[in-house]
Amino acid sequence: MEKLNIDYTAVAINTGGRKGHVRTDDGKLDFDVSMPKEIGGDGEKTNPEQFFAAAYASCFGGAIGAVAGNTSLRDSEIKAKVHLGNYGPGSFGLAVDIEVKIPHASSLEEAQKLVEAAHQVCPYSKATRGNIEVNVKAVE
Repeated sequence: MEKLNIDYTAVAINTGGRKGHVRTDDGKLDFDVSMPKEIGGDGEKTNPEQFFAAAYASCFGGAIGAVAGNTSLRDSEIKAKVHLGNYGPGSFGLAVDIEVKIPHASSLEEAQKLVEAAHQVCPYSKATRGNIEVNVKAVE
């Protein structure tokens, strides 16, 4: 495996797992967390899948910016859908669908090429590649 030259490290601390609290060491994020209703929680607070979706969408947006060339990204939107499921009793997993609107791309095909290029350079895409199913798609 290639050695990573670290430029930045984010630190988050959780107490209480999915029914607890999470905060960053700098205090910029400081949240109670709860399980979604769909898996037996109260759904009253945010959850790890929402954090992951927000982070992946933001990172993927940066990757699109890195590969966009002369294509304007004005009014663009990145939607990350993080799915929590299972492979059987006691075996949980994630899958991700990323939908990207690039209104100023010359065509939907051109937008799809940008999305696929971003998927190759996005750090989150690299981290998940081969580990979970991730689908990327340009949409109108």
